[in-house]
Amino acid sequence: MDHRSPRTSELLSAIVTAHSAERIGVGEIVHALRNRAFGLSILLLGLPNCLPMPPGLPVLCGILLCLVGGQMLLGRDELWLPRWLANRTLSRALLEKIVNGSLKLIRRFESYSRPRLPYFSSPSARFVLGGLVVVLGLLLLLPIPIFGNLPPGIAVVILGLGLVERDGVFILAGVVATLVSFGVMGLLSWLLFQGALAVF
Repeated sequence: MDHRSPRTSELLSAIVTAHSAERIGVGEIVHALRNRAFGLSILLLGLPNCLPMPPGLPVLCGILLCLVGGQMLLGRDELWLPRWLANRTLSRALLEKIVNGSLKLIRRFESYSRPRLPYFSSPSARFVLGGLVVVLGLLLLLPIPIFGNLPPGIAVVILGLGLVERDGVFILAGVVATLVSFGVMGLLSWLLFQGALAVF
């Protein structure tokens, strides 16, 4: 089976092991992602929403996803970060938690994935996917309690994995997961609205 090399799990592990400092710059992380910066950035920004993480992190992930998706809409080949963001740092412990907590799932995904259906990772398709990423980023900004961040988070992760491996089947699965997350988030928002009406 033809795989992209190095594998996604290898790149993510290398990001952590290559830095010994207690804090790692966001710009350094993006630089380490090489030519897969868009897909891996989407994947990394989706993962915290599927794992127990500090409050407020989904909002930051949502803002950054809008930035990444917006650049896909513009057709950029390289991911650009404003200087203030590139100079921001993350604790090594938090990055390790995100990466190590996801490696088992990613390796399982890698056993099934391979580059296929190239149209769905083409520049024209990336334009549409960029729009979906922006919308998913906006969904993550919504203050929906309990598991409100989980549906869009899962959709973001599937899209990111599909883009990294150029796997059109998983990209299509990510599109379906995005549509499902729209429905789930819409239902949760309606229930919250009805609950607020009942209180007042």
